[in-house]
Amino acid sequence: MAKKVFVSGCYDMLHSGHVAFFKSAARFGDLYVGIGSDKTIEELKHRKTIYSERERLYMVKAIRYVTDAFINTGSGIFDFLEVMDRVKPDVFVVNSDGGSEEKRRMCEERGIEYIELDRIPDEGLKARSTTSLRSEAKCRLPYRIDLAGTWIDQPYVSEHGAGWALTVSIEPTVEFMERGGMSTSTRNAAKKIWPYELPDGDEEMLARLLFCFENDPEKQGHVSGAQDAIGICMSGLTRHYYDGHYWPSKIEQCKDEKVLSWLEKHVCLYPMFPRRPDCSVVEGKEITPERVKALTSAADDCWNAIMAIDLDAFAAAFRRSFEAQVRMFPAMMQPGVKEHIDKWRDRALAWKMVGAGGGGYLALVMEEVPEDGSVIPIRARRG
Repeated sequence: MAKKVFVSGCYDMLHSGHVAFFKSAARFGDLYVGIGSDKTIEELKHRKTIYSERERLYMVKAIRYVTDAFINTGSGIFDFLEVMDRVKPDVFVVNSDGGSEEKRRMCEERGIEYIELDRIPDEGLKARSTTSLRSEAKCRLPYRIDLAGTWIDQPYVSEHGAGWALTVSIEPTVEFMERGGMSTSTRNAAKKIWPYELPDGDEEMLARLLFCFENDPEKQGHVSGAQDAIGICMSGLTRHYYDGHYWPSKIEQCKDEKVLSWLEKHVCLYPMFPRRPDCSVVEGKEITPERVKALTSAADDCWNAIMAIDLDAFAAAFRRSFEAQVRMFPAMMQPGVKEHIDKWRDRALAWKMVGAGGGGYLALVMEEVPEDGSVIPIRARRG
């Protein structure tokens, strides 16, 4: 009668290294696998799994070297003990980097043979580990561009006059600089919930979840505007209406392919420099009903021009939106910004800094996005 062999692990992001380990362990007998539960993995690794425990159980059971597999019912690093005692194995196998004296003593107490294996990939394959895969994996969470109405999502602005903000959710075709106005701080918060990509589901509900997660009510200080969470989570072109509150009272989405393709043809990004750590873009702010009206009026005209596919009207409204922002928040124009804008005055139809300004990226409106590598084309997320 064949010996029973037991192994245990997370087996999230299942890869060839796991299969090679199962193959090696199965040489000692019939292989039984304990799989860490979603709850235990989150407690130990402080992150959610990529695949649910049911999916991981399904995949591990499908591997031909595995006799049977179970979800571990315990907690902590010895979460497998209850399952192990039920299987009653003759051999317990671990990878050499997962071995420990505690595990060895645990086996001695139960009369189980303890074996450590080196990570050896099958011939022709690379050595794999979940840690290395995570470091190589690309995050597919979107970024956002704010086209018009920036700052209206702050109640201390919209209390002087309600209006719309316009955002476009874009694919992560490049890794944008931190402190560049591309909502990277909100995106980094999103990574803690969804490490690699947005889940399926109601996009507005995802945006609400992200906004609430980032803006902990116990945390004092600045509240990140809702346009960041909305711009990341809600695909296509979105406008959201603010009237003295942190969350908009109205949201409208445009996913029309003609509109999104047109924006991609005429809007691009130019990198300047990250906003400096000591920069305060709210210093010296002057917010009045008249200036807020200029901002909201430009946002209205921007939306109408986009819906009409009118490039000249779009560029004019885009310029007015930026001018209105700078009139309220002159510190957006930090030293060095004007010099970068000057490079595009004769080539672009309009320009504005994305996000709160002070540096980062210029969003440019062009007759046609150049292909000479001087700018970054955008790819709107279709959802």
